[in-house]
Amino acid sequence: MPSVGMVGGGQLARMTHQAAIPLGQSLRVLAVAETDPAAVVASDVAFGHHTDLEALRSFARDSDVLTFDHEHVPGEHLRALEAEGVTVHPGSAALAHAQDKLVMRRRLAELGVAGPAFAEVTSPADLVAFGEEHGWPCVLKAARGGYDGRGVWMVDTREDGAALVAELLAAGTPLLVEERVDLHRELAALVARSPFGQGGAWPVVETVQRDGICVEVLAPAPGLTEGQAAQAQELAFTIASALGVVGVLAVELFETRDGRLLVNELAMRPHNSGHWTIEGSRTSQFEQHLRAVLDYPLGATDLAAPAVVMANVLGGDPVPEMTMDERVHHLFARYPDVKIHLYGKEERPGRKIGHVTALGADPDAARGRAGQAAAWLRDARWPDGHDIHGT
Repeated sequence: MPSVGMVGGGQLARMTHQAAIPLGQSLRVLAVAETDPAAVVASDVAFGHHTDLEALRSFARDSDVLTFDHEHVPGEHLRALEAEGVTVHPGSAALAHAQDKLVMRRRLAELGVAGPAFAEVTSPADLVAFGEEHGWPCVLKAARGGYDGRGVWMVDTREDGAALVAELLAAGTPLLVEERVDLHRELAALVARSPFGQGGAWPVVETVQRDGICVEVLAPAPGLTEGQAAQAQELAFTIASALGVVGVLAVELFETRDGRLLVNELAMRPHNSGHWTIEGSRTSQFEQHLRAVLDYPLGATDLAAPAVVMANVLGGDPVPEMTMDERVHHLFARYPDVKIHLYGKEERPGRKIGHVTALGADPDAARGRAGQAAAWLRDARWPDGHDIHGT
């Protein structure tokens, strides 16, 4: 059997490893530490940093294809590996668009893909000029490295913005600015593409954000018209093909109040907006990513139930005294149908430590069960005021 090596030992690698087992594989993982979520469960783990070219070379020698659970591998390292004959999916040319928001914005503009107005920021004057043209507030972003709300700043005035830009540029942070979108909600279109060019798409989902972190994913997106869903999926396929993506591509979208769809960000790997597919789709995003990078025919993406809801489990503040084992026990007693995925991470306030998934015929009921389950695992308190036995 071919061997897939995944750079990064986080929860995405952990869940990809679980998907690899039925395919007759044990995913190879390049982790930083023995406590990384994937390193705890995978049998074939190498240790090294993703910025170390020699560590990447050594890891790649025993892998038929190299893929990623994050976008932070330096592009020059990937190009060096490709020049040496290593098969990398997605390739460095495609991945650059997920690594650098300015590169992404410029390429999508060339393709005619709708997005917020944007500009590179190399001085405070650039931000001020953009704000005067497009209005305040506007959104300042780090071009590289931001995630889960990090590297994003809402700028309300020219004075505050100029001072912030000067500080960030002095620290070496590359910047861009975008107009603030009149937002109705956020959506995600998740697709997969193989080297052969085959594509597969899951239903478009709504992602619910709080403090820059996704807290819920609703599949399919409630109230989305067939035309909007088809537009979002076609947009994702267009981007995947134009950029040469191999593997899973998540296209994060803004739905404006007047019904337009604007691209927010891209991710070229399994993505938080697709965790629901483990139980909620005939083929999970993790299995599909493996199929794609191995150039296997892709799997069916039909929903397993009319409504699927995933809720992220975040670390509580404060972290409960009740052990996670006890919390899981009581959750299963109350909601035996809810599926739990814990990532083996130490609990810290606000940290993603797992997710739960609920399926059903009633979207509101599924959302209620998932939300209550995630809140219970976070706080060891039922949000409806019930005691631990649900009475």
